[in-house]
Amino acid sequence: MTAILIVDDAATVRLYHRLILEGAGYQADEAVNGVEALEKALRATYALYLVDLNMPQLDGYGFLRALRGLDIVQAPAIMVTTEAQEHDRRQAYIAGANLYLVKPAHPTPLLEQVRLLLGEEA
Repeated sequence: MTAILIVDDAATVRLYHRLILEGAGYQADEAVNGVEALEKALRATYALYLVDLNMPQLDGYGFLRALRGLDIVQAPAIMVTTEAQEHDRRQAYIAGANLYLVKPAHPTPLLEQVRLLLGEEA
């Protein structure tokens, strides 16, 4: 089963994304910030990361920069955030995001993007 790590400090957002992903047949794991996500990325292999921008301890930019610097199998990352400014979008791509979505991420388009990044049929 394809494992996806949801990285967000908001429990309601993690639950929302988990329900969408598990409903589509994916295995969802969760982390509450970038530090926990890095620890999990070192212990398990994920096919995709859904990453919030604003989190305590280590934000989404910092997580992606650190993740991309690790000597592990790299997976695509979607930054899903409330920040809608072009500057934030640019910074996310520079940090290592493959896609940038503004919350709320609606289920159908989110799953279409997940499938696209995983190389599955849309």
